[in-house]
Amino acid sequence: MMIKRRLAQLLWGLVLYGISMALMLRANLGLDPWDVLHQGLAPLIGLSFGMTVNLLGLIVLLLWIPLRLRPGIGTVLNIAIIGTVVDLSLPLLPAPEGYPARFAFLIAGIVLNGIAGGAYIGAGFGTGPRDGLMTGIAGRTGWPIKIVRTGIELSVLAAGWLMGGTVGLGTVLYAVTIGWVVHHALPFFTLRGNAGSGGAAVAANP
Repeated sequence: MMIKRRLAQLLWGLVLYGISMALMLRANLGLDPWDVLHQGLAPLIGLSFGMTVNLLGLIVLLLWIPLRLRPGIGTVLNIAIIGTVVDLSLPLLPAPEGYPARFAFLIAGIVLNGIAGGAYIGAGFGTGPRDGLMTGIAGRTGWPIKIVRTGIELSVLAAGWLMGGTVGLGTVLYAVTIGWVVHHALPFFTLRGNAGSGGAAVAANP
């Protein structure tokens, strides 16, 4: 029963994560650093936003090889599900009109993103490829997580912005709140008897 419950939590957490990303896209007030990169890169490679998320996740996963990291089933499903759900959700979400509605979409997206991150990490089937890259680099170099996290996110943010990704209020708000949301969501969703949270101390990236 426990394994079924963990798998169910993993799946709905990944689906919710994709929906939360779609909400932030519809808000059009700025995205988190990785999504700024996804948004800027998508038209350049001729893929939808969601398929760009999945493709970049796969490329980042390949960077785990020299770091000698092993993905879990959660890592693999992360790559397959999140971007796909974004693409399926966007046509179903209306474009909010006016700043109050856009801000509501943004707040809902950030809160649901943190809850979803806590859920799929708490299931204990492995981190997403981007968080795994961060913890892997920190483990191999001995650099603090906060330095590695900041360096990676500033790099992808700058690259995405130069390619036309949306940077704005949402980018700042996400940066200052997502860690707090995940921090409070994770203990609630961490299931006893799982295989470990696999990155429980960090805010989730897909």
